[in-house]
Amino acid sequence: MQRPTLKPQVPNFSSGPCAKRPGYDVAGLDLSALGRSHRSALGKKLLGACCTETARLLGLPAGYRVAVVPASDTGAVEMAMWSLLGARGVDMLAWESFGAGWVTDVMKQLKLPNARKLEAGYGEIVDFSQVNFDHDVVFTWNGTTSGVRVPDGDWIPDDRAGLTICDATSAVFAMELPWHKLDVITFSWQKVLGGEGGQGMLILGPRAVERLESYSPPWPLPKIFRMTSGGKLSESLFKGDTINTPSMLCVADYLDALAWCDGLGGVPALIARSTANLKVIEDFVAAHPWIHFLAKTEATRSNTSVCLTLDLPEDKVKALAKLLESEGVALDIGAYKDAPPGLRIWCGATVEQSDLQALMPWLAWAYEQIRA
Repeated sequence: MQRPTLKPQVPNFSSGPCAKRPGYDVAGLDLSALGRSHRSALGKKLLGACCTETARLLGLPAGYRVAVVPASDTGAVEMAMWSLLGARGVDMLAWESFGAGWVTDVMKQLKLPNARKLEAGYGEIVDFSQVNFDHDVVFTWNGTTSGVRVPDGDWIPDDRAGLTICDATSAVFAMELPWHKLDVITFSWQKVLGGEGGQGMLILGPRAVERLESYSPPWPLPKIFRMTSGGKLSESLFKGDTINTPSMLCVADYLDALAWCDGLGGVPALIARSTANLKVIEDFVAAHPWIHFLAKTEATRSNTSVCLTLDLPEDKVKALAKLLESEGVALDIGAYKDAPPGLRIWCGATVEQSDLQALMPWLAWAYEQIRA
């Protein structure tokens, strides 16, 4: 097979940090808050805008609150679990490594007595009919390391007794989410919007707020996890008064990404971009019998973290990814370390469809070079 000549203009297909938005230039950021306190009037205004603009663009229901919190999506999930769980039983759902990590935290760290896990292997998803909604339920919407997503929210009842805590870091801004069925949602800036790392986003619905104000967990809570004072929600946290010191440069970067989203037409436009990107890979997989989606069913196929397996031994899969990197056409596309050998190509909205189209011939070429 002849070596392709056209290369992706941006070969960044990492699943986090993800590619910056098209046309991004750090020199174009509003840097007026650099060197200023995040507790200054300007700092609080910008952090508050991170919350209000997120809520507006996502179309969150009335009564849902948004906060900027420490330690990326991981910090947001941990805040939710350590602050909310323990009031009733909990069902932990996992079908990839990050979901499995939350299982470990609940089972081995919090050691909740009435906790059960529902697990599925890579490429599969749990049987949602087995979920007990008298319990709290913790799950990822999109398995970043498996490329397996929740197909819809129909399995979540409106009259559930427990809370739903959803790690949606590689789904928010790229997939339709049924907000009224989700009581806690977490994500990070560096995923679908291509922002910078360090901070997470925590979204609480009214039922989660009610739990916080009516239940105190029996274990000590570190300062960075505390969301109440005197038994009441610390409302200032959801208005830009962050618990720790954020990077104001990263704040400016996130606001730039939100403005880009708004300018494109909002979340529907970003979903459309991610879906079109997935279609490029779907067409390629359909035409090449040696490459396959890790997700077993089309309905659970992610349109952000697209995970693929190849008809090659593990060492040759790694060699293929290394060859593509050496050619400067695809960076950071090896499968996650705990996942089956393969490739993981980020298809979120910050990736241009033309770059994926340019990559596909290189993928076919690299396979022919490696398999020989």
